[in-house]
Parts: sequence; C-alpha cells; structure tokens
Amino acid sequence: MILIINMKINLKLWEKIMKKFIYTALFLISSISIFAQNNDDVEEVEVKGKVLYVDQVNSLTPPVPILDVPQSVSVVTDEDIKNQGFREISDIIRYTPGVNTSQGEGHRDAVVFRGVRSTADFYQDGVRDDVQYYRSLYNVEQVEVLRGANALLFGRGGTGGLINRVSKKAEIGEAFGSFDIGADSFGGSDIALDANFATSQNTAIRLNLHTDSLANHRDFYEGERYGINPTVKVQVNDDTVIDLSYEYADHERFIDRGIPTENGAPVEALKDVVFGTKDLNLQTLEASILKGILSHNYSETGKLNISVTANDFSKLYKNLYASGYDGTLVTMDGYLDPTSRESLIFSGNIVNEFSNGSTTGTVLFGYDYLDTDNKNYRYNTFFSNTEDDNEIFKVSRPMDFSVNSDGIASTVDYTTDLKSKSESDIEVNSLYLQGDINFNDQWKMIIGGRLETFDITVTDVKKSQAQTREDNVFSPRFGVIYKPQETMSVYLSYSESFLPRSGEQFKALSASSAALDPDVFENTELGFKYDISERLFLALSAFNSEQTRAERTDADAEQSFVRGLKVSGFEIELTGDIDDQNSLSFGYSSLDGETKSGGQPREIPEQMLSAWYSYQANDLFGLGIGVTHQGESAIKDDKPTLLLPDYTRIDFAFFFNVSENDVVRINVENATDELYFPHSHSTHQASVGESVNARVSYTRRF
Repeated sequence: MILIINMKINLKLWEKIMKKFIYTALFLISSISIFAQNNDDVEEVEVKGKVLYVDQVNSLTPPVPILDVPQSVSVVTDEDIKNQGFREISDIIRYTPGVNTSQGEGHRDAVVFRGVRSTADFYQDGVRDDVQYYRSLYNVEQVEVLRGANALLFGRGGTGGLINRVSKKAEIGEAFGSFDIGADSFGGSDIALDANFATSQNTAIRLNLHTDSLANHRDFYEGERYGINPTVKVQVNDDTVIDLSYEYADHERFIDRGIPTENGAPVEALKDVVFGTKDLNLQTLEASILKGILSHNYSETGKLNISVTANDFSKLYKNLYASGYDGTLVTMDGYLDPTSRESLIFSGNIVNEFSNGSTTGTVLFGYDYLDTDNKNYRYNTFFSNTEDDNEIFKVSRPMDFSVNSDGIASTVDYTTDLKSKSESDIEVNSLYLQGDINFNDQWKMIIGGRLETFDITVTDVKKSQAQTREDNVFSPRFGVIYKPQETMSVYLSYSESFLPRSGEQFKALSASSAALDPDVFENTELGFKYDISERLFLALSAFNSEQTRAERTDADAEQSFVRGLKVSGFEIELTGDIDDQNSLSFGYSSLDGETKSGGQPREIPEQMLSAWYSYQANDLFGLGIGVTHQGESAIKDDKPTLLLPDYTRIDFAFFFNVSENDVVRINVENATDELYFPHSHSTHQASVGESVNARVSYTRRF
C-alpha cells in the first residue's frame, strides 16, 4: 500500500535519511544479537492516561502512578483529543491549569508555563523536540503537561514546565485500525489513518498518516500539513523489546501576526484586517525523524533502556507585521528566517529495584548525549522608498503595500538586507541519578540530580567571528510524599533547571553573554492528590518559582547574580468519570508574578479557568460543553496599562455512536462568537481569537 501524499524528499535528503536509518538499525541489531533468545507472548499493561511515559519506561512493573509523582501533571489521551475536537497543542493548553498560550509569531507552538515563556520545551517520547513549528496530533497516544522545573529527567530547559507527546506504537498480537475524516465551517478539512498489523507472533507494524487543509476566520489564512509515521515493534524474547519509528512531516501555512493596539488595548475596529500578504507571510517545514528504542529486562529487578534519535529539520518563515500605529497609519516591519537543524540524540539508563527490610524502591542511573548542528539566516525586509526595514502605510482591507502613506509606489523584498548568518554547534553530555524510595506504605521520597555539560560554539558567518561557551551545571530534584491512605498523597518538592545564555534556539552568543552563567530556575511546590474513585482524580498544588540571572553592571565588572522573574500561585484540577454517564475535566489556576524591577510580567493572567463536562445519554448519543476563561494579562513587562482584556469562551460537542465501530462528532467552538484576544507577541501584534466554527468528523474503527 503506497500512502505518500505530495512528498518532496529530494535525493540528497533521502541519502541523509538512509544513512541515519542504517546507523540506527546497525546499533539496534548489535543489541539484539546480545539478547536474542526464544520468544513468548508478553502481556502489556494498560497505562494510558494514568502514568507518565518516562515513569512507564523507567520502571519495572507496575509503573509509578501519577498519584505518587510529586509534581503537577495533566494528561490528555487520544480519545480526549477526538471528543473535544483538538487540532493543535494550543487547544490542549486552553483546558490545562497553570499554562496558557503565547503567539509564537504565528509560526510555532509557544507556551507560557507558570509565567515562563517557551518555544522549545517540547518532547516526543521523552526526546527533545525543540525546533519551532506547529506539532500535529495525528500519531499521539497521550499528551503530558508537566509543570515546574524538569532538568533531572529531561535536561536543560523545562524551566517552567514541558509538554511530552507520547507516540502511538505498534502492538504485538493485535489487528486494529481507525479512519478519521473531518471538515469545518471555515473550509478546513482533515483525514487520518491509524492501522496496526500483527505481522508474526513477535512482530507488529503500525502506520499513522494524516493530511490537513487549514483555514480559519482571517483573510488569506490557509495551509496544508502532511505527516506519515510507520512504526515497528519486535519482541526479541521475554525480556527484550525493540521499537523502530520513522516520521516525515511537510507543513506550509500562512503567518498571521495579529492587529495593533491603541489606548492600551487591541483595536477592535481592526479585527478583520490582516497586516500581511499571502506571498510575504509564509511558513514551511520539512522534517524527518528516525527513532529506535531498546528495552531489556536483564534480571528480575533490573532494566536497561536505550534510545537513539536522528532528526533533520528544514524550516523557513517570512512575515510582515505591524510595529507601530498612530490611529490612522501603520508602520510595517518584517523579516525572513530560514533554519536548518540536524540532531543526533542518544539516551541510555539502567533502573534497578532494591529492597532492604521495609524500605523498597528503584534507583535510576542514566547518560544522555546530544549533538546538534544549527544554521540560521535572518534577512530584514527592505522597502524601496525608505531603504530600511520598515515603511508607513494607510490601513485598508486588504492592506495595499504597493503604495506607501504618501502615495508613492513601494516594493519590498527579503533578499537585499542580510541581518545575520550564524552556525551553531552544540554538544551536550549528561549524567543523572535518581532514587525513588518507599520507606513504608505511607512515606516515600524522590531524590536525585543531573550533571550536564553544555558546550556551544556560535559562528557569526557574516562577521567571521565565533564565540564559545561551556556550562557545567548540576540540577537537583527532591520530593517527599506522605500517603495517609492508599488513594491519597500529600507532597512537597523542590527542583531546578537552567537555560544557557545562547537561548533556547541557539541562534546567538554575544561576547557579553558568552561570559555569563546560565539562568537558573527554582521551583518549590506543595501538593495534594486524591483518587476519589478508580476513574475520578483530584489534584491541588501551590508553588513558587524564581529565576536567577547573572548580570554585569559594565564590561569590567565582576559577574553578579540578580533575581529575575518570580511567579507564585495555586492550581486545582479535577478529571475523570463521575459515573458511567457523566465525566468532568475542571481546571483553575491563580498566578501572581513580578519582574526583576518589581513590575507586572507579560502574559500571566491572574486567573484562568477551564471546564469540560460530557454526558452520555445512552449507547447512541452523548454531548459535551466546555468553558474557558482567561483573565486580563499584560502585553509587555512592566507595562500595566497595556493589556489584553479578559474573555470567556464556550464550546459544545455532540457524539453519535452510529454503530459499534462508527462515531460521528460535531464540535462547535466559540459558540457565542466572543471577540477575544488570547495573546500578543508585542505591542501591535495582538492575535484575534477564532470566531464561531463548527466541525463535523467521522471515525470508523476496524
């Protein structure tokens, strides 16, 4: 069966892919030869939605339940994604406490984790996925949102939290599949296929693919996304399992940077104006990701995990956007930014159970290696009249950039003004150790740390200059858990993480920043978790996080440390089935932030609330209603009069179980057609939230 849709892999790229595949395959084959024995069927434990991927992998049976994780965690399963009509990571974020979306300049996933903005704290099966793009959900088993610093198990970054997508993998001894098709009232459509084949008693193949045609309420907005992800599982013997995966993605979409502000708020009269053009506002992405995972139980109390990932990303985005507005005229700016990134990631760890009287637990020891080559260009827009990167125009719908505000003919290009050209070489080596200790049925402790060496060289090709920085940072983690009963836990935790001065996208390292230590983020959290029933879960947490930043008062001053962003708050989450007919997902968070100068930080709503209630009336029909509320938030740091207004959005869903294997869903988003502005990248780039939209989808299981 050939299911390749509009793929454009050139010969050179294919050559690179095959080389990486061969290296990965040879490594795994050599591992198989060590452990190969006779094979028997192995029964897998169903843990979706109840256990974090990292705890499932880094454990023997049974894995650690979320109840015993001393950290705030939210898990969204593939069934939740279908029922609530989620199409993007941002859709999931709307219904997750403690986190909110950032604009990401209209070309990437961007999340604010407890007040900390990030475009790089994304993972797939625990492996770093830090390229800036919009991630698809077609091959996702569950999405995990972790809050708080996470350096011990995930390495640098994860300063406010992280998002991990758990991929669908082949399942041995099973033959199943599903076909999904959907369309919405904006004109968007999507098709997805998920098929699992048991090729022998000990092997299986699974194929996931999708294609999306994108559309929304804004002029010019359109796009196409394609993805294909075949996976293979091999049960080498009773104790050894290998998973192989290859994913190819090809994305293209219009970039929308939003509308200007005036008098401290977005200009509602401009809600339908797009400050860009179809030709000049564009993002493209082509990616190839190869992955091999080996899991081997070398004894009754010991397990070895090895993962090798090789990926190749080519991304380009170009855009015009409003950088100034005086009530009549708008100043336009822009740039073109192509990036290519190749990474090789190796992860290996050993986990051992131990027992000493009443004290039991596991010890995890691991090593991670990452090698990344990153190339980035930045071209400014070049306007013919100003011979600069900005120009002034009259506001119209659509915008006319062929004539400036003085009536003079104008042109713009992205090839005249090369602002920067950089090449970055990153090498990371990490050793980590964690102990998960059960003193008795009531008291547990997690303690450990990661020692990470981050070595980066950034070459400014345009200036023929290079800067190098090596950081050696230890990131500790500690948590103590008290369980007054089996279904209840109270925890206190402390964790740290760091962000190198090169930034999360490795584009720049100036002489001044190369001499400064990384930013360090600390998170202290007190929480309570309760399994109200087997299917209903409650979590409460209060936290405090602080950023410590190295600074200099002048070029000759000694390095000093100052407090940066401070954020504190609390979160409530109630999720699960109330009974056989009623289910609820409720989240609430209250945040209070302060910049290093004592002002109000950007993009931190004081309050956020979300609720999704679903009712299964009978075997044939069900419905759902969702409410999300976001309080007002500052657009820029220390600018309390420049705000995005608060808003409340209502969503609906209807489910029709036409037969045992056929489901029809109708999802209505923003049912009241609320005008809202979910985020803003800068003063004059406030995103206009989607208007009312209905999507009809059909799922066929086979």
